[in-house]
Amino acid sequence: MNAASAPRAATIDDATEIARLSGQLGYPVAASAMMERLRCLLPRQDHFIRVVADGPGLLGWIVAERRLSLEAGDAFEITGLVVDRDAHRGGVGSALVAVVADWVRQQGGARLVVRSNVVRAESHPFYERQGFIRIKSQHVYRRDLQAP
Repeated sequence: MNAASAPRAATIDDATEIARLSGQLGYPVAASAMMERLRCLLPRQDHFIRVVADGPGLLGWIVAERRLSLEAGDAFEITGLVVDRDAHRGGVGSALVAVVADWVRQQGGARLVVRSNVVRAESHPFYERQGFIRIKSQHVYRRDLQAP
């Protein structure tokens, strides 16, 4: 990764590429839907969205949130991180995690959390190399509230 591809703030114009990378992660989404999500999230001070560009394309993106909860208080969490499969091991993921960590510190935060699906075994050593420690495993349940 060179200086020209340092992380930068995401924009609405990144919607198509963010959607493409979401599909690589297993979360396919139309560019138009991604554009609407970005319209809602980009102005929010409690969300931090950065991308690494390579010309018109993206090599990766990350999103983190600041949340206040009863049980944990003020908490910061990486809620999405994807690096283009052709850019793995090129420093993109590390650069994205580093800018999130800087944001958390600027917000006065002392801890950053990330969740990684058990089936994404290749991501677990990456997070450990970034200084994260595994603190628990859990089940995630979903209840659909509308009939298909």
